[in-house]
Amino acid sequence: MLIASAVLAVTDPFKSGHAAQSGVQDNSYPTSIATVTRKSISSQSEVEATLGYAGSYTVIGQVQGTVTALPAVGQVIPNGQRLYSVDGSPVVLLYGSTPAYRTLSSGTSGSDVQQLNSDLVSLGYMTNSKLNPTSDEYDYWTTIGVEKIQAALGLNATGTLALGEAVFLPSALRVTTLSATLGGPVSGPVLQGTSTTRQVTIALDASEQSEVKVGDRVTISLPDNQTTPGVVSSVGTVAVTSPGGGSPTVTVEVIPTDPTAAGVFDQEPVEVLITAATVNDALTVPIDALLTLATGGYAVEVVEASGVHTLVAVTTGLFDSADNLVQVTGSGLAAGQRVVVPNA
Repeated sequence: MLIASAVLAVTDPFKSGHAAQSGVQDNSYPTSIATVTRKSISSQSEVEATLGYAGSYTVIGQVQGTVTALPAVGQVIPNGQRLYSVDGSPVVLLYGSTPAYRTLSSGTSGSDVQQLNSDLVSLGYMTNSKLNPTSDEYDYWTTIGVEKIQAALGLNATGTLALGEAVFLPSALRVTTLSATLGGPVSGPVLQGTSTTRQVTIALDASEQSEVKVGDRVTISLPDNQTTPGVVSSVGTVAVTSPGGGSPTVTVEVIPTDPTAAGVFDQEPVEVLITAATVNDALTVPIDALLTLATGGYAVEVVEASGVHTLVAVTTGLFDSADNLVQVTGSGLAAGQRVVVPNA
């Protein structure tokens, strides 16, 4: 934390009979005047973080065959589009949080059917008037919708969604790694990816967990030295220790307010300025106005209207290093008074 930038050697600045007019030593350093203000201030702490994308997904092949098409690394695959192909047949991406684990056909029901119905409507293969997107029943209109999407993809329009024909993921997939080989057999993981949502991840010291909460606004310093605002989206509740040791940390996730400002940076180190505390209507002076007393504690050098310089003992509160201000309290100190600060 920042402290006073000037040290004042004073044996007893408040000795009786001289407190009003003396208490400071002359020095040769140039100074200027600042005004005591009353305003809201905040304290910040800067932490290291990583800029990337939210989510981490692995696509597992669920049919036997030969891989005949793969996406490119960095490619974004949205709802209803081909992820990869096996034996010339496309495997389609559909949105949903329940992974594909069975064949879906007329008469089945469940959360996987509900997300299929929702996808068929959102993709335009069915209308709300015919197929309720919140229904978890595989009915006649679900069958018709599946036939339409199969035909659009070049598949046999059976009306049954066989296991392995579709992959359900929560959002569009941004491909990061290809595990399968073109022309090779489908075996285990085919590819990995993330969502398209920009995210900053902080490994925050567990001792600072209580200072951060969801909804807090932060400032992100990007690798190109630009800054952009962000909002804390989640704060971990379980502390972990890295294999190499060190202090336990919790994971804090931040979403940039303007995702486009993050550019194409991925897995890049960034700095995040977190507001740890705020005080409203605080009496403040520049941090540089603080003078360290030889007897301990701090004072500020007040310039009276008459031109007389007086030391006033102060107790410090919150430090706002971003605005170079510190909260102070002191007998007789008030907003509008002038204090001495060193010239930069």
